[in-house]
Amino acid sequence: MDNYAIADNFALLSKLMDIHGENSFKAKSFASAAFTIEKLPGQLKDTPHNDIFKIKGIGESTGKAIIEMLENQRFALLDHYLEVTPPGILEIMKIKGLGPKKIATIWKELEVESMGELLYACNENRLLLLKGFGQKTQDNVRQNIEFYLSNKHRFLYAEVAATGVQLEKQLQELFQPAPVSITGAFRRNAIIIDEIELLVAAPVQTIQEQLSLLPGFHLEAVNDTNIIWSTEEKIKIITHACSEADFPAQLFLTTGSAAFIDKFNAAGGHSAIAGATSEADIFSRADMDFIPPCLREGIYEVEQARSRTLPQLIQSSDIKGIIHSHSQWSDGLYTLEEMAVAAQKQGFEYLVISDHSRSAFYANGLDAARVLAQQSQVDELNKQLAPFRIFKSIEADILNDGNLDYPDEILATFDLVIASVHSTLKMTEEKAMARLLKAIENPYTTILGHMTGRLLLSRNGYPVDHKKIIDACAANNVVIELNAHPRRLDMDWSWIHYALEKNVLISIDPDAHSIEGYQDVFYGTLAAQKGGLTKANNLSSFTVDQLDAFLKERKKQKNLIS
Repeated sequence: MDNYAIADNFALLSKLMDIHGENSFKAKSFASAAFTIEKLPGQLKDTPHNDIFKIKGIGESTGKAIIEMLENQRFALLDHYLEVTPPGILEIMKIKGLGPKKIATIWKELEVESMGELLYACNENRLLLLKGFGQKTQDNVRQNIEFYLSNKHRFLYAEVAATGVQLEKQLQELFQPAPVSITGAFRRNAIIIDEIELLVAAPVQTIQEQLSLLPGFHLEAVNDTNIIWSTEEKIKIITHACSEADFPAQLFLTTGSAAFIDKFNAAGGHSAIAGATSEADIFSRADMDFIPPCLREGIYEVEQARSRTLPQLIQSSDIKGIIHSHSQWSDGLYTLEEMAVAAQKQGFEYLVISDHSRSAFYANGLDAARVLAQQSQVDELNKQLAPFRIFKSIEADILNDGNLDYPDEILATFDLVIASVHSTLKMTEEKAMARLLKAIENPYTTILGHMTGRLLLSRNGYPVDHKKIIDACAANNVVIELNAHPRRLDMDWSWIHYALEKNVLISIDPDAHSIEGYQDVFYGTLAAQKGGLTKANNLSSFTVDQLDAFLKERKKQKNLIS
């Protein structure tokens, strides 16, 4: 059991104890321990048991609980609370805006024990009868339930990527020598996956017989051409059947979105599909360049393929440095030196350290004195690690009035500034636009961080006029971040094409709060490919010398240096 699992157990226990009205001090001790464990640089499983009690923030009871989990892979106290809590209450805990105290009130006073009952109670205005609940709270709860239910059994690509690859390999072995391939939205690298689709060159009956023998597969529906399955993880699987001769055509037809197929057919490609020997053959017969699966969304790619102007898509290997990262100076898991050394060992040329700014008190944001202290450490590390380089940066909060979180004399000390919104996320479009546009116009803003603040499948972003934001970035020479965290992927890939038209640079940034977070550039790259991004248009593909020259030239243009 790793640190994250232990911390999750403590956090869940703390909430359940609050719901059940247990001793608040004890509940808070488990919540505090969860926070401490998440920030530990080393794994508790590798720590001698006696040393666990020496960790600041770990008491006698929490230390014993940690050892219990490490030895038994279970936590008896948590198991007890899970047993006495209705399953529906555990699901309600996933709804944003409802803390343990409010959930306890809903459960005990309204006798609501499921998500459906809670939604009904909202629609009947029953929450208004409870102390501490107003119309606004009830409306927010209803909206959050509807959002949760609409996204239930949907997955981030990163959550099911390994499953999809494994399924394809498993079915290829099962049906060999017949061809098998992943297809559909998964093959297009969609950022949200509703189902994993596979094409198998075998009869429907044969597929049904073979997959019924696999553990964890549950048959949901069968028709003449496909079968719908579900797994124990609630992932929907669709297997399409075809003949071996028709496999290339069906792979083409099941991969592309409906909009793509319509555009392809309208461009005269319909006659190229039947009888083709491969997808490459289909595009050749249609007098088009080969369109990679990730681009087949029906936006602009068919026209580009016909005019031979498809972009050379960026690859993960094109990323030369880590831009946007956090260390123990704010809310990262590792020291600045550890983050830098790890980046160097992974072959990156530089690290842009961008810890949180002073308003982010919840993330241990840096005040002015700590900014200068960190920059002093950066200078020392750059001497030790050369030619690898750490660039001085900050993720500066965009305040409610659109100003950045430091005065100009502090902003001037950074090589680059990432400006992001982290607070007061519920805004009208008018408010969000005023706030963002003012930040973009600040001469010290180098990169606009996670443009809409969205968390995929968890939180809608604040509303923005994407074109006006991109136009403003073009006018002010501001780079737009594609935040590569799989739960953000913000800006959305669908706006990359417009940004490129306006000559706005994109930057694929992992927003890494740990060394492991560097791996997220892979998912950011997949999303960027869907938008047609090339390495030339991506800031994190610049070499260390190119980035240094870009930043110096930009400051010169903004009259920020003499």
